[in-house]
Amino acid sequence: MSTILKNADNAGTFTTLIAAVKAAGLTETLNGKGPYTVFAPNDAAFAKLPKGTVESLLADVPRLKQLLTYHVVAGDVRTPDVRKLKDMKTVEGQNLHIHANGGVKVNDSNVIGADIVSDNGVIHVIDTVLTLTK
Repeated sequence: MSTILKNADNAGTFTTLIAAVKAAGLTETLNGKGPYTVFAPNDAAFAKLPKGTVESLLADVPRLKQLLTYHVVAGDVRTPDVRKLKDMKTVEGQNLHIHANGGVKVNDSNVIGADIVSDNGVIHVIDTVLTLTK
């Protein structure tokens, strides 16, 4: 197996996320011991953001780091456990809201790929970048 970051990189559909993680200085963390659960927006999710948003985030490292850590939960939480939850506290400190009627939604984002197991946790692919609530 491999780390969360290496699995995301190998998938080839997370190039924007990988660039953001590197720009925010979170490479070592996502290659570290963990375990972490990452709700990972794919490139199509980042493409849905308004024009200039990604560039703006990459230029504002504190804001970028806050946004990225809002996509990460401490621990290895796989789909059967996610489905039982209503909220999950992120590394950033705010809660994600879980809706598991039929498919799984995290806030307003759909989980479109689940349980990509890594040595240091798990990745759930989401179709929309999660926005901070405060």
